[in-house]
Formats: sequence, C-alpha cells, structure tokens
Amino acid sequence: MRGGRVAVVGGSITGCAFASAAVRAGAEEVVVLERTRGRLADRGVGLCVHDDRAAELAATGALPAGIAAHPLARRRWLVRDDAAGPAGRVFWEQPFPFHSYHWGLLWRGLREATPPSVRYRQGAAVAGVADAPGAAGGQAEVRLADGSVEPYDLVVGADGYRSVVREAVCPDHLPQYAGYVCWRGNLDAARLPAVTGTDPGTWPSDAVATVCFPGGSCVVYRIPGPDGLRVNWVLYATPPQVGCLPYDDPTSFPPGRVTEQLTAHLHEVLDRHFPPYWARVLGLTEPGDVHVQPLYDLAADRITAGRLLLAGDAASVVRPHTTSGAAKALQDASAFEAAWRAAGSWAGLVAAYGASRGAAGRELVALARRLGRAQVERTPAWAQMDGPAADTWWQAQLAGAPDIGGRAMTP
Repeated sequence: MRGGRVAVVGGSITGCAFASAAVRAGAEEVVVLERTRGRLADRGVGLCVHDDRAAELAATGALPAGIAAHPLARRRWLVRDDAAGPAGRVFWEQPFPFHSYHWGLLWRGLREATPPSVRYRQGAAVAGVADAPGAAGGQAEVRLADGSVEPYDLVVGADGYRSVVREAVCPDHLPQYAGYVCWRGNLDAARLPAVTGTDPGTWPSDAVATVCFPGGSCVVYRIPGPDGLRVNWVLYATPPQVGCLPYDDPTSFPPGRVTEQLTAHLHEVLDRHFPPYWARVLGLTEPGDVHVQPLYDLAADRITAGRLLLAGDAASVVRPHTTSGAAKALQDASAFEAAWRAAGSWAGLVAAYGASRGAAGRELVALARRLGRAQVERTPAWAQMDGPAADTWWQAQLAGAPDIGGRAMTP
C-alpha cells in the first residue's frame, strides 16, 4: 500500500521514529505536529537500550547508526555497610548487556535521520483528534489549538503519557499514580575524581550501581553527553506525605522547580541510607540538574480506533524499572512499518499494528509494576541478601520474562 497523508502528533523520539517509518513504508505526505517551540533536545537525561534490542532495531532502520552510546556490561547491587568501607558492600553482580544514551543526543540523531520530505511543525499544539469516516480529504481529523481542522488518512498518537490522541482512542483510560516518585539528576563525570580519589576500581565505567535501602533504590550509571561522559542517576522512593502536591493528575517538578520539601527528603535519604561514597557522588549534582518525576502507569485495552493509533508512552505508560521505554517506542515504529508494508488497506494496517503491539505494552506495564513493588513498595531485607538469594528474588519479579529491556519483536 502506497500513498496517503499521515499526521504524527508529537515530535520527540517516538514521533521522529514513526515519521521516518511512514516515509520508508510509502506514505505520500507525513506531517509531525509538535507543540513545543523550543529545543526538544533539552528534555530528559539518560536511558538505556538492551544490546539485543539495539541490534534488532538497527536492522529494521528504526535506530540510526552513529548515535553516541556508552557500553555497559554489569549491574552491581549494594547496600550501606560501614564495615565494608565508604562505597558500601556489593551483595550481587548481574550481567547488564546494555548501552546508555543521552535523551537529547538520541532525539537529535533520530531527528536528523528523518527524511527531508517530512514536514516537522513546531508550535503546532493539537487540541483534539477524531476518527471521521467520509470526511473530505481524509478519514481522520486533527483539531489544532488555533481552531483549524486538518484531514488525514491516518493519525499517530506519539504525544506521551498525557496523550490527546489517547483521549479519542480510549477516553476512559487515564494514567494512575504508582504511589512513589523518582528523583533524577545528572552531573559531569569529570567531577568524579573529587570523590573517587586515585582508585579507578571503585566504580568501573561499564558498571551500573544500584544502591538499595529500605523503601527504595537508586540506579547510577554513565551516559554520553554533548561534552563528554556524564553521570545519570534515578532514585526511587515514596515522597513525604505532608505538604506536597497531589499526584492524581500526571505532573512533574522540572529542574529548578523542585520544592524545598522534596529536596530535603532526598538529602535525608542520602544521609540515612546511602554509603558515603554514593551520597557524595549524588551530592555533586547541581540543584538545577535535579528534577522529580511522579510515576504513573497505564495499560490501555486498545491502542487503535478507526484511523487512529497510539505509540510509545501514549499507548502504554510504563514505570522506568524495565529499562525499555526507548526500545519499546522504536519497536512500535518498526512494527508499524512492517504492518504498512504487508497491508492492503488502512484498516488492515491499523488492525495488524494493534495486534502486534497492544499485548507488548500491557506486558511491560505488568512487569514494571512487579519490579516497582519489589524495589520500592515492598523492599526485601537487602542487607541480608547474597548473590543466590538476590538471583532468586529477581527471577520471581521477572515471572518468566527473559530479562528487562523488552522482548524481541515477533517476526
């Protein structure tokens, strides 16, 4: 099937991947509608992609070559143990075959790989969409914030966890607050010698550190940055219950706007539970590089309706514990392209995509919930664990899933 006019609502990682996939599959016209006027490259910090998923996505064309990535090989789980020294005690080390990315650099690589025929319209805020069979010039309509209405043959919702397109596909589905938040931060890795001294073995470059404490955990790893390596960290814990904003509506506290209470709670966790070395590493983060993200999840019963389909976080909101967000978005784009190439009609394309990706999103949401319960909501007695106990605990959370990072795509 060739031809057609496609709108992609949202111009971040998912949107760029879908725009490129639509052109490769044969769309005549592709328009990306991105509400932000500024630089998207300033959003986000670090993420990881499983090596197997990266190879698969490179083969489909969804992950362009040449994007900066940092190799990771192992994940060390550790607890504070003053007798073991300032870096704490490692009670388990597991393989971690991933590469880390900087969100902005990954987005930039995907944006630069978008075919020049794609019209990328910034400042185009979408107020609503509708499946409109028989509408002149197209079978779906996009209503912009300025009141104008544009017809398309297909509309892709790549507009994240607050998706406007999702409101049309499944209006009764809203992201649900998970009950805890994550503090995120990053810093220049060149500052690490102020903490590590002359011992390069304290934290090898290919190692992810997971600091475990009662009621939470923190993942720390290196990522490529625009000017060299950076340290990215994500700390999961329940926020203070008094004086904070309600989290029943998806929200976040961006850099520079984290409340004093949330900042004080972070420092309390570091002082009380972290090995001194890791508390000092996180303490190097500038206040303007820290933000707080309340966590939500959503597993939609359907991800398509008529000429509308959902992708990435718009289709399923997954807590970050699965380390699969970027890979899942790019897999969605690959499945979309494959469904298009095999379809003889728009209805066939939408049906094939929904059958391919709906269950994948719901599976990731379920896994992330299990991991969240185990690593934040109902943490085990970390200090009593050793390698075999930790491995048994981990396999129980996976519950048959081969690993985190997402599954291989079904051929």
